[in-house]
Amino acid sequence: MSRIGKLPITVPKGVTVKLEGDNLLTVKGTKGTLSKKFNKDMIIKVEADQIVVQRPSDLKIYKSLHGLTRTLINNMVEGVTNGFQKTLEINGVGYRAQKQGKKLVLTLGYSHPVEMEDPEGIATEVPAPNKIIVKGIDKQVVGEVAAKIREKRLPEPYKGKGIKYETEVIRRKEGKTGGKGKK
Repeated sequence: MSRIGKLPITVPKGVTVKLEGDNLLTVKGTKGTLSKKFNKDMIIKVEADQIVVQRPSDLKIYKSLHGLTRTLINNMVEGVTNGFQKTLEINGVGYRAQKQGKKLVLTLGYSHPVEMEDPEGIATEVPAPNKIIVKGIDKQVVGEVAAKIREKRLPEPYKGKGIKYETEVIRRKEGKTGGKGKK
């Protein structure tokens, strides 16, 4: 048995879970609604306040899908109750972010400001000019949007300038050592 896959998912109060044919699972909570279609071979059982995922056999593909399916369902339940967020930090002289309506405007040392529209179901906040918070109910989409923002100016290893995740540690490199080897 998969260590993660065999754990039941507890459904908190205020969350409704509906399983339709072809393993289409719909989770509805206070923050919104998420739907996802899972592999038709995986056995998903929705009980009163628990969701249990089982696999049909011990084939390698089903073993890998077992834990994945359980984790995805757990993320759906977590998302509609609490939501997910990623925090990004901007380091560098003159680098900053600001919010203009539904647009995130980034000044990152390019000749033009970089504008990004908030996707459906995602909210970005700028509590400080050097901090961006990406919030949403779908963990995958929150991660993708945060990665796209980070991609606009990746952190460089010499001075650490760029956009990085709040918990990310940038490994610094030493610069050139001047004057060695010259005669």
